[in-house]
Amino acid sequence: MSFRFEGYVIVSADGMLADAGRVMPDSLKFEGDKLFFEQALDRAALIVHGRNSHEQQPNSPKRKRLILTRKTRDLTVDPEMPNATLWNPEHASFDAACAFADVASGTVAVIGGPVVFDLFMDRYDTFWLSQAPHVRLPGGEGCFVDVPQRTPQEVLASHGMIPGAPYLLDAAHEVTVTPWRR
Repeated sequence: MSFRFEGYVIVSADGMLADAGRVMPDSLKFEGDKLFFEQALDRAALIVHGRNSHEQQPNSPKRKRLILTRKTRDLTVDPEMPNATLWNPEHASFDAACAFADVASGTVAVIGGPVVFDLFMDRYDTFWLSQAPHVRLPGGEGCFVDVPQRTPQEVLASHGMIPGAPYLLDAAHEVTVTPWRR
């Protein structure tokens, strides 16, 4: 199996990916970021996320995905999404889950939440960190397990990742995306 691992998240100025209710608020949604994200997922061979994360885009049903869950022991097809495999990493390896999903190579796009991002932290080739500097979500859900004790940048750096030049995604709101690479 030959994979390239990429992570994708947009965070508020305080490092949150969701509000206190664990929902991504409209204040954290920007057309430029949405387009960047959608195009990246269209190129991915496999999407990986938790039960509370989903990109909800027109092409979503066509995408192969692994959904992390503790509710099942065995690898199984999600009864609600035929292109999705329910995967409990405590009982099956990533390679076994990929084989079950019939994906042997390509880009793996990891889209969250915090526990899922952390599971792949030492495997990312690139982590795309989008930031909305004028949005704050007090009491929200951090993008990584260690946020807000540490910033997202500190977490990525602690795993040997180095930031590249940021790209502007939304000039009016100063939303950028920074590629973090090994």
